[in-house]
Amino acid sequence: MKKETLEKRTKIANNILYYIYTHIEINIDIEELSIDLGVSKFHMHRIFKEIFGINIYENIKSIRLQKASNLLLTNKYSTISNIANMCGYSSQSSFIKIFKERFEQTPKQWRNGGYKDYSNKILEQSEIAKKSTADFSNISPEIVKMPAMKSFYIRNRGYNLNIKQTWQKLQTWVLTNDIHSYKQIALFHDNPTITPLNECQYIACIVPDESEIITSNRLPSFNIAAGVYAKFDLQGKKGDVLKFIHWVYHEWLPNSEYETTTKPSYTVYKKNNYLNKEDDFDISFYVSINF
Repeated sequence: MKKETLEKRTKIANNILYYIYTHIEINIDIEELSIDLGVSKFHMHRIFKEIFGINIYENIKSIRLQKASNLLLTNKYSTISNIANMCGYSSQSSFIKIFKERFEQTPKQWRNGGYKDYSNKILEQSEIAKKSTADFSNISPEIVKMPAMKSFYIRNRGYNLNIKQTWQKLQTWVLTNDIHSYKQIALFHDNPTITPLNECQYIACIVPDESEIITSNRLPSFNIAAGVYAKFDLQGKKGDVLKFIHWVYHEWLPNSEYETTTKPSYTVYKKNNYLNKEDDFDISFYVSINF
């Protein structure tokens, strides 16, 4: 396959996935999406399966369930029916049935503590996270309002060692295009504490300052969502991040009186552990909240 053809197909697949993530609370009309992208439904389905190894409908189902499982933990003032609606389900009974198929427990059982065993099994998948001895009990966030940010990105399937290579490619793009002022941001479309690590979509992003003029069309772009976020500042070694995200969603959020939204959390790197020999980091972690 020619490089240009592959880039075009990858862009279409990324646009489909971005649309799904940002419209997960509504009925996603594949026919309408194919018209917007200027691609036939057949071609759209084929490209998506080719790039991501999963069909569009299965992907929508997986994302909705993951968002719902998250909201059940953090939005304790929302009913199960409310959460089903927020994630695009019109019927509570069908939501309960599909949820049980995925997590082997009902939404009520999950909310009442069943998530802990499920989540701990996922944490066990990461050898470096298991070794982490970091303690987060004294960390408290700053509440901030963040603007939308245009980012250029590479999508990495899996929360794994390939992330290092993804960041190296982005760094090559930055240096090649003489971009001097920018932020490095990791976007977590999937919560890696409740999504198997090999299924997580980790998005490595470069957000150039407005003064930078970008002429390259080598990378796709999208806007990181504006909104109100809890911002946590954290330093540590790789392995601590996964354990920290686990703490944010399973300890801090449920006890905070805040609720979260379907917007993805993200990390801004002041020091990126994937791009230094010491493997340590200095980050700000942002999780979307409302009250």
